Amino acid sequence: MDTTQLLKGVLDLAVLAVLRDEDGYGYDILRRLRAAGLQEVGDASVYGTLRRLYANGFLNTYVVPSDEGPHRKYYALNAAGRAELERNGKTWRAFASIMDDLTRERGTA
Repeated sequence: MDTTQLLKGVLDLAVLAVLRDEDGYGYDILRRLRAAGLQEVGDASVYGTLRRLYANGFLNTYVVPSDEGPHRKYYALNAAGRAELERNGKTWRAFASIMDDLTRERGTA
């Protein structure tokens, strides 16, 4: 199965989940997603998702100066983002449960 197609449908949820406990800048968020097992996620997809989530009012941003290079734009989950994460998380868990039931091997009787 092509997991890149699955990932397109859940990348918003994955990014919100990564930001639940700790703010992050673009590359840091990408690194955390890959460390969680989503190696197929592309740079452009994550940056586009961050822009869309920000435009939709789910994230706040702030800039942190860096001594080692350009300033970094950090993304933080706000109250609307937390509500979206909770809502979409429930939807995902229900969907995943249905798919698990459908695809689980059944004993023959």
